[in-house]
Amino acid sequence: MKSKIHPSHKWTFRARFRRNAFGWRSQPAIKRIKEAVSEIKKAARKDPILGAEGAVLLLEKLSLAIEQVDSSSGAIGTAVNNAIKTLVPIIAGAPADDVLRDKWMERLWRAVEEDEMPYIELLPDYWGELCVTAERASRWVDEFIETVRMVWGPNPELRGYFKGTTACLSALLKAGRNDEILELLELAPYKLWHDREWGVKALAAMGKKAEAIRYAEDSRGLNDSPIAIAIACEEILLSSGMAEEAYNRYAIEANQKMTYLATFRTIARKYPHKEASDILRDLVASTPCDEGKWFAAAKSAGLYSDAIELANRTPCDPKTLTRAARDMETTEPIFAVEAGMAALRWLVKGYGYDITGMDVWAAYNHTMKAAENAERKSETIERVRKLVAGEVYGDRFVTRILGPELGLHEHLYKLSKKV
Repeated sequence: MKSKIHPSHKWTFRARFRRNAFGWRSQPAIKRIKEAVSEIKKAARKDPILGAEGAVLLLEKLSLAIEQVDSSSGAIGTAVNNAIKTLVPIIAGAPADDVLRDKWMERLWRAVEEDEMPYIELLPDYWGELCVTAERASRWVDEFIETVRMVWGPNPELRGYFKGTTACLSALLKAGRNDEILELLELAPYKLWHDREWGVKALAAMGKKAEAIRYAEDSRGLNDSPIAIAIACEEILLSSGMAEEAYNRYAIEANQKMTYLATFRTIARKYPHKEASDILRDLVASTPCDEGKWFAAAKSAGLYSDAIELANRTPCDPKTLTRAARDMETTEPIFAVEAGMAALRWLVKGYGYDITGMDVWAAYNHTMKAAENAERKSETIERVRKLVAGEVYGDRFVTRILGPELGLHEHLYKLSKKV
């Protein structure tokens, strides 16, 4: 059945992505990319063919539209890569007939060839997925493979960069021609993970999972990607039901996130058989001298005593500790008292970013509210008074804020004399 196309559909993004549509600032371009992807996703939900057509059109126009954008921060590159990861499944999943899909593939390859900056260089990684069938993937392999052999060959005059190298490897995997992937990689002049990951995938697809892990480990070196290698090995072991080995060898390295809390949660979610306390212990051991940064992870797991111990062992953000005291002052008042005391302790020692008097008051007030709920108000006020009276850092900022409240008049008088 011939696929229905919509040549007259008016895409809002089309006019916005003309050649050199954007100046050097990345944010306007990033905003338009996100809007375009949203428009395509909305169309795809109603009409998958129309959505796929829009995805191909955006990928055709994308690089030419943003070629003047400053890419030094990496923000625009990240936005483009995220768009590609979203658009590829829309294209691959559309119920297009062979004629239409072949046209899409030709248009996409032309876009890759015209991508001079480059911005859509991630697209060839998905070439096998875009081919959909092994037969189509094999045809594309035949288009690429001799050129790959030439640029990876022994003749230095013929060596060079070929945009179709990754597309060829991806298509080989889709076509099930796994032995050829390994043979081709033997020709590679450099041991690069970006290429060798296809060898790992090929070995795994052949059921040779132990060999795949050895192949990945052998890829470590000056040009490796340690986290990417760990992710690949972890995935192989998990797919083989070897969760304990996957955890012991790769979990911490493979699951590094933007925050300590996110790292902990990712590992805990991926390894539900592991006790939260064991995961926390291993993570803490992996970051010597940064134990305090795992406070939020311990708190989120309900490991309150561990959280307080960590918060007092090495510096922890006072604002994080204050928020914990605020959030738990009613439900876990004893924990909240200790979190607040830790916040005040680090404030007294001069830690914290952009600390103001309001931050000091917040730490104090939430500590005292928790102390009242825990029926420990008297002893807590004495602890706070003793802590603040011992402040020696800088101009004794905390003492100046809380001194009158704590009755440290004589102490403040001595400070004023020193000034």
